[in-house]
Amino acid sequence: MYCLNDLPELLNLEAARKNPTSMCRLFHGRGHQWPGLAHVTVDWLPPVAWITLFGAEQEKSLQALADYLTDALPHCSSVQVQQRHNSKAPVTVLRGQQISELVCEEHGLRYQLSLGKNRNTGLFLDMATGRQWVRENSRGKRVLNLFAYTCGFSVAAVAGGAAHVMNVDMVSAPLSVGRQNHRLNEHALERVSFDKLNVFKSFGRLQRRGPWDLLICDPPTLQKGSVDIAQDYAKIFRRLPKMMAADGELLLCLNDPTKGTDWLQSQLAEHAPHYSTIKLLRAPAAFVDAQGKGLTILHCRPG
Repeated sequence: MYCLNDLPELLNLEAARKNPTSMCRLFHGRGHQWPGLAHVTVDWLPPVAWITLFGAEQEKSLQALADYLTDALPHCSSVQVQQRHNSKAPVTVLRGQQISELVCEEHGLRYQLSLGKNRNTGLFLDMATGRQWVRENSRGKRVLNLFAYTCGFSVAAVAGGAAHVMNVDMVSAPLSVGRQNHRLNEHALERVSFDKLNVFKSFGRLQRRGPWDLLICDPPTLQKGSVDIAQDYAKIFRRLPKMMAADGELLLCLNDPTKGTDWLQSQLAEHAPHYSTIKLLRAPAAFVDAQGKGLTILHCRPG
């Protein structure tokens, strides 16, 4: 069994040292590779070392880890810990400055992050592979981005030359951050729309705004009263013929440890059999899950 005192030997500091201005995961305990540390993640959100705990830890061990990170990361100005096992997810500054708003880079694109304002920072680092794929495969396409959150996929699509992106989310606050993310990258906002809509009550509008060349779907697993992906992915799949261009492609995402790739493919085969999986995109190496329960990203097209 490992403990927090073992972390200095397990951190992937080379990623942060090689490119100190880019955000990355330094330790992914939730990948189940290190028994005893499944409740810990550490991210480099320059200039912040960001520790997330999904279970309690001793204060002495946390302080020692903060000292190590401060010394090991030359550009580190702050070490903070978020206690996600606490219902309020409080944040404590262990070393350095109080930094709650910052702009970080990923593959040369800039994103606004918030530390401590919400449970999440504003960008899911395990989706970096998906965002890069979208950037490389969006030129000239009309893109529908469902469950857009802060529009990370949209930023990647416009950077890749998309003709237009429609971002759909039920909550206006993350869409406002998404607009700011596009501004940070000096994107022409006339190529982007930000629509506060319930996906499952808006299929008619999505159809009228189409047809779409690329649909990106990255839903939450469960949001009480709005999304239960175990039932709701099928509703989206059944609508694809009316929304998509004849050769329109899909990027389907799922982050549910109780399901996974086989479940998502079976849902697609049952409810949209004219689509087939072309490629399974892997999350960045830092996010490998020893139990095979990590993120699923499928690239699908008709045929």
